[in-house]
Amino acid sequence: MEFLIISGLSGAGKSQTMDVLEDLNYYCVDNMPVVLIPKFAELCIATSRYEKVALVTDVREKESMSQLFEALDMLWELGCDYKILFVEADIQTIVKRYKETRRRHPLGGELSSVEEAVHNEIEYMWPIRERADYVINTTNFKTADLQSEIYDLFIGDTTERALRVNIVSFGFKYGLPLDADLVFDVRFLPNPFYVEALRPLTGLDAGVYDFVFENGDAAELMHRLTALLDFLLPLYVEEGKYSLTIAVGCTGGKHRSVAVAQELVRSVSAKGHNARLINRDIEKDRLK
Repeated sequence: MEFLIISGLSGAGKSQTMDVLEDLNYYCVDNMPVVLIPKFAELCIATSRYEKVALVTDVREKESMSQLFEALDMLWELGCDYKILFVEADIQTIVKRYKETRRRHPLGGELSSVEEAVHNEIEYMWPIRERADYVINTTNFKTADLQSEIYDLFIGDTTERALRVNIVSFGFKYGLPLDADLVFDVRFLPNPFYVEALRPLTGLDAGVYDFVFENGDAAELMHRLTALLDFLLPLYVEEGKYSLTIAVGCTGGKHRSVAVAQELVRSVSAKGHNARLINRDIEKDRLK
C-alpha cells in the first residue's frame, strides 16, 4: 500500500494536489486529526481496501506537530512505508492568493496581517518540511504545471499519463451530447438508411462500415481528423486536460456516426491514448 502524507503552507495548493492524486486513484482524506492517522493506517492494512492513500495534514491541526511526529513513528512501527509531500510557495504569492479569494488565513488573527500569518506558518511547519521526501514549490505554477509535477513524482508512466478520450456517436435529432468538447458532423456522407438491406443494421456491422468507407469522402475525412487530433491531443495533455469527449454526429446516430467514431477510436488508441467508444443513440431507431 502506498501511504502519502500531504502537508505544506496554506494557500500553496494542497487542495489542488489532492484533486490530482484523486484522479490517479489515491483515496484522499483532507485534514484528518493526526491522532487518528495510525488507526486509519491499521484499518487500511487490515482490509487491503485501498492500494493508494493520501492524507492532508497542516497548520489547521495547530497544537499537534509533536503528535504528528508520534503518529508518523507509529506508522513505521506498523510497517507502513509512508512518504511526505510538502507544498509551498513564496510569501508574496500566498498573500496575493489570499487577497484574491478573500479567505482568512488559519493563523490570521484580528491584529495580524496575512503576511505575518504566513511567516508564522513557515516557522511552525519547518520541522515537517525538513522531513519531507518531496517538496513542490507552486509559486509560478498553473494547474497543468502542478499536475505534471505530481505525475513525474508519483507515476512517470506514459500509459498512466495518457489522455482519456471518450468518442461518442450521436444523432442530431436527439440533441448534442452536453459534455462534448469537440463536435464533428458527418451527415454529408452517404446514408445507409436509404439502402433497404442496411437500414436495420448499425455502423458496427461490416456492411454499413464498408458502405460508409467505400466513399472517398469518408477516407479523406479520417485522414484530416487524424491529423487534427495528432496535433491537438498532445497539446491537451500538456495543458493538463485529464479527459476529452469527441462527439461524432449523423441524423439518427445509428449508421454513419457509429462507423466513423469506431474508426476514430482505433486511430486514437494506436497513438497511446485511452480511447472509449460510446454509441449514445444506436438503439433509438431500431425498427419495431
